[in-house]
Amino acid sequence: MESSLAGDNPLLLPLNKDKTVYDGFITVKERDFRLRILLPPDGQLKRARLHCCWQAKHLLRGYEHVVKQRLRQAGDLVSFILELKTVLEVRLQSQPECSSIPPPQYYHQLISEMETLGWSKLLFIDTEFRTLRLNAEDSTGRQHILTVKLKSKHPAEAPECSADLPVPLAITWTPQTTLEQLHSQFLLLLESVVPFWDVLDEMDGKTWILEPEKANRSDTMRRIAIGNNVSIKVEVDPRHPKMLPECCLLGAEHVVTPLRNKLNANMHLWNPDCSVLHNLQDVLETVFPSPSTHEKSSFSVECGICYAYRLEAAIPDEVCNDPRCGQPFHQACLYEWLRALPSSRQSFNIVFGECPYCSKPITVKMAAGHKS
Repeated sequence: MESSLAGDNPLLLPLNKDKTVYDGFITVKERDFRLRILLPPDGQLKRARLHCCWQAKHLLRGYEHVVKQRLRQAGDLVSFILELKTVLEVRLQSQPECSSIPPPQYYHQLISEMETLGWSKLLFIDTEFRTLRLNAEDSTGRQHILTVKLKSKHPAEAPECSADLPVPLAITWTPQTTLEQLHSQFLLLLESVVPFWDVLDEMDGKTWILEPEKANRSDTMRRIAIGNNVSIKVEVDPRHPKMLPECCLLGAEHVVTPLRNKLNANMHLWNPDCSVLHNLQDVLETVFPSPSTHEKSSFSVECGICYAYRLEAAIPDEVCNDPRCGQPFHQACLYEWLRALPSSRQSFNIVFGECPYCSKPITVKMAAGHKS
C-alpha cells in the first residue's frame, strides 16, 4: 500500500514511524492541495481526521458528507485518497473559475505595477485581484473609469478592458505591457474623444435635452427640444464631431416641414470652425429654448392616451398634424388605440385612423415588438 500511495502521491509523506500522520500535497488537474491526515493507532480510516487547505475546503463546501462517507467506506488510505481526488476533480470541472488561482509572483507583480502607476488611481480591486477599476482624468477635468479584468491563469494574455466610451477601446498589448502603459493608452484615447464630449456638453448645458434622460459618455445621440412637441434628433460622429451630424426632425408635419426645408437649403452654411450647436441654429434659422429662458415642462407634454410623459424609455413623439390639435402620443399607445377601433385600417406596418382628441386623420407605424 505504501509504495502505491507514494507512487500516486509523491508529495504526501508519513511524519512518524507508525505512519499514522501524513502531511503534504495531492495533485488534481495540475493543482496541488495541502492535506494532513491523522489516523488512530489501529489505523482505521473511519476514525481518521482530515485537515486540508482553504482552497480544497472551498471546493468541498457542501460535499463534506460525501468525503466522510468515502472515509468510512474506503478499505485503505490509497483508496480514500483516490476517492478524494475524484471528488476534487469533479468540483474543479463544475467550478472552472476556481482552477486558476495564480502563483505568488502574480500578486507581487500586480502590487509592484500598482505602486508604479499610483495607488490614487485605483478605485476598486476584487478579492481575487483580477478585476481592477482605474480612474483617469482627461485634459478638461472629466473623470473616467477603466475596468481591467486580468487573466491570471495566463498572465501573458491581453486583459479584458472596458470603459464608457463612444468609440471602441483599442488597447495594444504584449506580455511586457504594464498597468501604467495600459493607463497611458487609455488617456491618449480619452484625449482623442475630448472634442466630441465638448460638443455634447455644450448641447447639454445650453438646450433642453429630451433624450436620453440620463446620458452616458458613450451616447452619441441627443434629442433637443425646439418648441412645443417639436424636436430634432442629432447623431454626432465621435471621430468627426464638428461635421454636420445626422439629423431627424420630429413633430407635427405642418411644423416640421418648414424646418426640414431650411435644413436642406442651408446645409452649405455649415462652418466646421463654429460649434455644432451654433451651426444647427443657423441652418434651421431658429434659437433653441435653453434652461435660462424656458421651463422644461413646456416641452414635456404628457401622452394624450396614458397621461404619462415617459413610457419605459419612450416619450410622446407621435403628434396630431392638425394645427388646432397637436396632441402628442406615445407610439405604442397610439398604435394600440387605433388597432382597437373598427374604423381603423392597417397597410403593411402602418395603421390609419382618427386622432383620439380631434378625430382628424392620423397614422402611426407599428410599434417595435408588436405583431399584426
